[in-house]
Amino acid sequence: MTAPTTTAARKGGRWIEQWDPEDETFWREKGERIATRNLAFSILSEHIGFSIWSLWSVMVLFMGPEYGVDPAGKFFLVAMPTLVGGILRVPYTFAVAAFGGRNWTIISAGMLLVPAVVAAVVMEPGTSYTTFMVAAALTGVGGGNFASSMTNINSFYPLRKKGWALGLNAGGGNVGVPVIQLIGLLVIGTAGAAQPRLVLAVYLPLIVVAAALSALFMDNLAPVRNDGGAAKEAARDAHTWIMSVLYIGTFGSFIGYSFAFGLVLQNQFDRTPLQAASLTFIGPLLGSLIRPVGGRLADTHGGAKITLWNFAAMAAATLVVVYASAQKSLSVFLVGFIALFVLSGLGNGSTFKMIPGIFQAKAVARGLTGEEAASYGRRLSGASMGLIGAVGALGGLGINLAFRESFLNAHSGTPAFVSFLGFYAVCSAITWAVYLRGARPAPASAAGPDTHDPHSERQPAYADV
Repeated sequence: MTAPTTTAARKGGRWIEQWDPEDETFWREKGERIATRNLAFSILSEHIGFSIWSLWSVMVLFMGPEYGVDPAGKFFLVAMPTLVGGILRVPYTFAVAAFGGRNWTIISAGMLLVPAVVAAVVMEPGTSYTTFMVAAALTGVGGGNFASSMTNINSFYPLRKKGWALGLNAGGGNVGVPVIQLIGLLVIGTAGAAQPRLVLAVYLPLIVVAAALSALFMDNLAPVRNDGGAAKEAARDAHTWIMSVLYIGTFGSFIGYSFAFGLVLQNQFDRTPLQAASLTFIGPLLGSLIRPVGGRLADTHGGAKITLWNFAAMAAATLVVVYASAQKSLSVFLVGFIALFVLSGLGNGSTFKMIPGIFQAKAVARGLTGEEAASYGRRLSGASMGLIGAVGALGGLGINLAFRESFLNAHSGTPAFVSFLGFYAVCSAITWAVYLRGARPAPASAAGPDTHDPHSERQPAYADV
């Protein structure tokens, strides 16, 4: 039976009272149109959020000797937003159910005004390093937007469409990184490196537009509720933490490299700010655009298979980067580094597709069927996404700190890349061992077996996850 869809004005906005995307008739007649509209404006707000989150990867290119910040200080400066953004992803995940997806999108978009205005005020020589660090930390609110946006869109789409939808949502948001870098390049190339405030002049009105369009065209889903039991169960489930490690390898790489790319070029190959800015945007742009392809491939071939081969390819690309660093070959370095961006974007799509599939497989193993199984999968995957996204974002912090130590001690990024190579090998081994080595049982939860589960748990098959 098709679940009726009604929209009511309550709790401060447009609310859809009933939502059943797994019902194909409902999806065809009403659901897809509504979900697509919400996806479009979710992408816009998340896109602006990513731009503000990565703001200081652009601002450091404007910071010449007169700012008094050395390369190590700049790496630490661009690491701060990843730390704050990663932490904020947890509460942002639960904000969707507490306030409604539309309402929270309006609030979170409006909050981007704070770091944008602060950056415009403090961005000048003579400002203390502590002040810069506080301003950079504030941009972490843009990183939190990803978690709430992905949790919201996950609720709108049926399982068979999640890989593509989540890939589009995340990829469209990720594009915010190269877009602000392109705007920074345009400002440096035309007005010069002494005019960083022009970047903020572009984004302040865009933030207002994004919040207004979210208010006009998005919806809240009333059936989406914060489920403390689901959050606790997701936190206890070993798969949440296994996927967090894999997401460090994909998204952590993407955001960490995005923030550090310009500084690596300046310090490894003595590029000027303009020369660095002219190259910095390429990798994040390609990595963002290919993320939906990773989701589509995962829908077709299985997320675990795509993820495994993707980590193997990331390891190979890292070897190219290590070789180029040793040979001081900028052209070979760019080939390897841009390949890392593309592969990290592809892996972002495939790993996020794995999450709902894993919990759907666990539901089937518990003997659940139909809507009961789908509901269980939605509950657990939605709850786990915030934790996985938070830990993955913290991978970007690790990458920037690794680069900082590498350049401080070896005056080269090579030791950092060698450590990344080892991590990709570990991720490949985990993916194969847990999700592809035959029909594997779920790892025991951190708290042991769920003695309250009335269903006997069979061995879930993860090969098609």
